[in-house]
Formats: sequence, structure tokens, C-alpha cells
Amino acid sequence: MSYPLPFTFHKIKCSVLILLLLFPFYTLLAQTREKAKDAVKDTTTKRITPVRDVEHDIRNESNLNEVVVTGVSRSTVLRKSPVPIAVLSRASMDQQVNSNLIDAIVKGVPGVSAVTTGPNISKPFIRGLGYNRVLTLYDGLRQEGQQWGDEHGIEIDQYGIGRVEVVKGPASLTYGSDAVAGVINMIPYVPAFPQDGFKGDLTQDYQSNNGMFGTSLGLGYVKNDWKYLIRGTRKQAHSYRNHIDGIVYGTGFKEYNFSASAQVNKKWGHTKIAGNIYNNLQEIPDGSRDSLTRRFTKQILDGGDDIKNRPLVSDAELKSYQIIPLHQHIQHYRLYNTSQLKIGEGTIDVLLGGQQSVRREYNHPTLPVQPGLYVVLNSLNFDTKYNLPEFNGLEATVGVSGMYQQNKSKNATDFPIPDYNLFDIGGFLFAKKSFGKIDLSGGLRFDHRNVNWNDFYVGQNPVTGFGKRATGAETAMADLQFPAFNHNYKGISGSLGLTYNITERLLVKANLARGYRAPNITEIGSNGLDPGAHIVYLGNRNFVPEFNLQQDVGFIAYLKNLDISVELFNNNIQNYIYQARLADENGDPVVVVPGNLTYQYQQSKARLYGAEFSLNIHPDHLKWFSFNNSLAYVSGKTGEQYLPLLPPLHFRSEFKISIQQAKGKFSKPYFKLEADAYAAQNRFYALDDTETRTAGYTLINAGAGFTCNNKKQRRIFDLFIQGDNLFNLAYQSNLNRLKYFEYYNSSPNGKSGIYNIGRNFSFKMIVPM
Repeated sequence: MSYPLPFTFHKIKCSVLILLLLFPFYTLLAQTREKAKDAVKDTTTKRITPVRDVEHDIRNESNLNEVVVTGVSRSTVLRKSPVPIAVLSRASMDQQVNSNLIDAIVKGVPGVSAVTTGPNISKPFIRGLGYNRVLTLYDGLRQEGQQWGDEHGIEIDQYGIGRVEVVKGPASLTYGSDAVAGVINMIPYVPAFPQDGFKGDLTQDYQSNNGMFGTSLGLGYVKNDWKYLIRGTRKQAHSYRNHIDGIVYGTGFKEYNFSASAQVNKKWGHTKIAGNIYNNLQEIPDGSRDSLTRRFTKQILDGGDDIKNRPLVSDAELKSYQIIPLHQHIQHYRLYNTSQLKIGEGTIDVLLGGQQSVRREYNHPTLPVQPGLYVVLNSLNFDTKYNLPEFNGLEATVGVSGMYQQNKSKNATDFPIPDYNLFDIGGFLFAKKSFGKIDLSGGLRFDHRNVNWNDFYVGQNPVTGFGKRATGAETAMADLQFPAFNHNYKGISGSLGLTYNITERLLVKANLARGYRAPNITEIGSNGLDPGAHIVYLGNRNFVPEFNLQQDVGFIAYLKNLDISVELFNNNIQNYIYQARLADENGDPVVVVPGNLTYQYQQSKARLYGAEFSLNIHPDHLKWFSFNNSLAYVSGKTGEQYLPLLPPLHFRSEFKISIQQAKGKFSKPYFKLEADAYAAQNRFYALDDTETRTAGYTLINAGAGFTCNNKKQRRIFDLFIQGDNLFNLAYQSNLNRLKYFEYYNSSPNGKSGIYNIGRNFSFKMIVPM
């Protein structure tokens, strides 16, 4: 059974820009119809302001009344929510070296880690769980872009984000399937407008290791009740380097972003229309080398390719900004509307969005224009909530949300997943109430998902000799790679938690949450090579949904001279899905496609547990000084085996000096010194040598910055200088996929796989306009 799309996404590519350009003219016309009395009203209180103006928030101080919007039914004061939520400001992200947004979150939020494939591909993990178990949102809209892939990153402009909110733990109650590990909500940057007029910023960013240049221009305009924002960003980099591998061939990228929005605020509420265009050319490394010199080699043949006898990559190619023939081309288009309508004492929140993800992976050197993987994912999302009027201190919300998806393979040669249709819908009830010093909240949700596809045949292209999808009469001579499938998945999720306010500054929190996740498309349907990952995936059509039950306990103290936070969690998962390397009856690895590993999905029980601890010292009598520390630990097993991709014990410490008083033209100068320490990872998924032990390491980083003002103390620019891995340490993260890109049992230098990035300096300037 299929569900036809009510519109075609190829029209959105043009329509999104037309709508965003015409919308301002429509709004100006609408303003002329307003009555004269509206022109003299004070519109300041009607505008939606950012949750927190972090533009100049250089010092990371606690805020007892900080408000969050993620993982809750309506805006909630952070300290009152029993759900573990962390917030990362724009100022914190500006002070770090980041090639992508997820890396910034990893550095700023304990308990968040990332699986990486080079400097521009990072997949978020929360407390040891990732992929489709972490739900990423952009401005509250689900981010849908083939999350199942190992080397598939997040299609978000890092310079356009003003705030990140992270829910650590099951959030299926609010968002449905795929949030069993948590939620990362990336909220666009909205500058503070003191009055009507224009405002903007220009960001210039340079990183020394891979020669990355980043430029981002954002402009905003406010007139009466209307607010318009646009932003354009360009990034490019050549391959990165370290002193073990030299320059790592195939890790360069070029990325382009454009976003625009228009919002109106009235007595009846507010509404916003927004759109984004993302375009990324991302090289694909495979790690092939010369066995003696350890220099990188490149693939130039398809048939008859001998991975151990490829030609060497020249120095010019290693340092070039030109994207190599073997690369990914990822495009993402997003158009959405968010509205809030006031209905008496209650409100209705509505979110409607359409998005398209286009992914091509080019892996044929003899025919560079022919993609190996070419998939187009169309998604329609809806989310409606009614926030009931408060009754005797009880705040309740009822809502329904869902998604329709259609995935199609185009002119490809490899087909790891079938064409499929997905329809998802769920409804929930959430309530919260305070009883003296106790804040109580919780709710229930029911979800239903249908996944289906028709018979999918794969044959051979007589012209190129590569694989192709077979249709019609061609199926008689083709293989049935994906037999037809139609299945429904159902799940009940919920949560119950409380915050006990010992005092306003001493809090104890406890939360019990049940999450639900339907199997993703690769887990139930995969049967082929993912050329970008160099892995053949085999799914299981009989899988049932995952359910997890997580207990969280936390203690938080906002004291005069320091902040303390302790969070403990225990997570039991039923029907946990994971990959296992496929072996034959002799125990030898099964090779379906030469030069590529073969993995089959399994399902069993699993348990994770761990803790996060933070201690931030900021003496009241030494306002220029702060000493911030965090520690995160997680462990987990399925049967006798540790779970895959567990992050090691992670300790981060930051010593920071921030001068509060301006010194001539310079204000808010700061200097910081960081230690980022990872323990050895001896708790790894050792079955069939899927993972190996990873040595511990400590990275030393340092940064400085200031704001330059004119004679009238108006800001001219902000400058941030940051150096990571100052001692150029050679290290491998256990979450770095390139660690396992090795084709020899031994090497002359005793090193195996590819190492992480070496010393890297960042110079970032932000010029306000």
C-alpha cells in the first residue's frame, strides 16, 4: 500500500525561494490595512524575543529562571523540569573550534558524544546511544535525512544556530518514535532588535589544520509587528592532517547554506514561515595505502581493482581544495510554518513542514558521473498541541503529531535499502502541577507506524555493467533484492517525574520514562552495499520495536560561589537492535562485495547505566575567574558483550579569566585553558573484532578573545582565537570510524588505521551590522 504525496518536492526547490521573497511584500500590503490606532501601539511586548540573549554572554553563569522549550509541552523553567535537559548558548559555541555543529555540542554538553568520519561528519550520541535513537530537531521540526548511515551527518548550518537544547533520556512522550536516547533541538539565531530597522552580522572563520574557510552573513529587519531574517553560509576545506598519517586523503568538503524566515506577531498570537537550503560536497575516504611507505593511494578502477596495488596520491592532490571524484553530494531542502493561536486562556501550537533529502554517493572512478547510491527522501511533518487554560495550578497539554515519508532510489548502481513509504501518527497527554516545594509532571502517548514497499528488482545495466533497478519486463532476468513488505508498529510511551525544591537553589530531581522506537529502514529492509560506509548491511524483517525504561536521579545546587550538578541514570532496553559481523560456518568473515565488510542486524536485551557530574566554580568576590569541570561515564552490555560505540570516561576542565571592565576600545577580554581527557576504552564490542581497545589521551586547548569598540563604545567586532590539541598529540578516538580503515595486518610504523586531527588553530571574527 502506498500513500501518494499531495505535492512534488522538485517544485519546492524553486517555490521555497519564491515564497520567502514574496512574503515580505505580502506582509507590507497587509500592514496598510491595519487601522490607524495600531500604528501607535507599543509593539515591543508583542514581539517574540529570544529565550535568552546570549550575544554577549561571555561568562557562563547559572540562570535560575532560564526557560527551555524542548522535551516539554510548553515553555518551562529549566530548574523545574525533572527531565535532564542541558542548554548550550551561541557564545559558548563561538569560543570553540568546530567544523560542524555536533562537535560544538559534544564539547559543551556532558553525556553527548559523536561518531565521526573525518572533521565534517559527526553523528550525535546521547549516553551511548545514537543513529535513529537520537532525534534531532531544527527549530522544533524533525530532521529527516537518511540518519541510518554511518557516514551521514546533520544537514544544519552551524553559524545559523543561536541555542541548542539537549534532552538526555527518552522523549517519546513528546516526539514519538526515535527519541529513546534523547533529543537535540537546534534553535536558529535571532538577534535582539532594540527598535525597528536592520541588524546583521558577518562571521569569518579560518582553521589552520585543514585550511577551512567559513563565511556567514546574516541580516534581519523589523518593522512594527514583522520580522524578517536571512542567512547565507559557505565553508570549504582540504583534507586534514596529523603527524602519523600526514594529510588524510579524502576528508575535504565544500558546504553551502541559505535560510530565510518571516514572522508576524499580533494580539491573536504569532506565525512564522521559514525555509532552508543545504548543499554539501563531502569527500569519501577509504584508507587505502602503500604497505611500505604508508602513503595514501587512490582507486582508479572498478572491475579488477586491487586495493593493495593502487597508485599513490600526489602531494598536490592531498592539499587541493578540489573535491575528489569519490565523494558524497548531499542536498537538503526544508520549508515549514510554526504558529501559535490564542484561544481564550489557552493556546494552540501548530507546526507544518515539508523537507527533501537528496543523497548521492559517487564511487565509480571509471564513470565519475555515475552515483553508486542515489536516494531521495521526502518527508511531511505535522505537530499540533492544545495548551489548556491553567486550572487550580494544573497545566495540561494534548497533542497529535506524525509524519509521512517516501523514499526513492534514482539512477544508482547500489541499493542498500528499498523504496519505501512510511506513515507515522501519535497522540499524547501531558500535565504538570506544583504542590508546595514539589513540581510534578508526566503523561502518556500512543504511536502507530506503517512501513511498506513493493517488490524491488535489481539487474545489470548492459551499457555500464553496473547494477540498476529493473522494472517491467526487465524483472524476468533480474534478482528480487527486496521482496514486498507491509507491517504496522505500535507503542505506548510515557514519563513521570518530580523536582523537589529544597530551596530555590537546591534541587533534587527524579524521572521515570518509557521510550518507543520502531525499527528503521536498514534494520528491517537493508540488503546491499552502502558505498560511503564500505559496509554491506543485512536487515531482519521480523524485528519488533525497541522499548526502554530509564530512571534518572539528579541533584543540582546553584550556590553563590559554585554550581554543582550530579545526574545518575539506568536504562533497560527491550529488543535492542545492533550490528554483528557476519561469519560463515568456519568462523571466517563473509565477503559479499570484495573490499567491504558484511554486517547483519541482531536483536536482544540491553542495559546502559552511567553518570554525569559538573562542578563550576565562580567566586562571587572574583568575578573575573571561573573554573568549570565536567565528567561523563556510561557503560552498557547486551548479554556478555559490551554495546557498540560506547564512549569512554570523559573529563573536561576549563580555567577561564574574563575581565569585566572595558580597557579603552577593548571590552570583555577573556583567556581560557582547557584539558579534554578521555580514559582508555577497555569496554568495547569485541565480537568478531568489530571494535578494539582504544588508548586514553588528553588534549590541551587554549583560547582568547575580546570585543573591539569605537569611541562611543559601540561594538565593531568580536575576535575569537582558539587552539586545539596544542601539543599535536597523535590519538584515535574509539568513536572515530577511520580508526578501522586498515587493510594490512601490520605496518612498518606499528600504527593501524587513521588517526584524528592534529594541532588546529581557529581565528574567528564576528562583525555586527
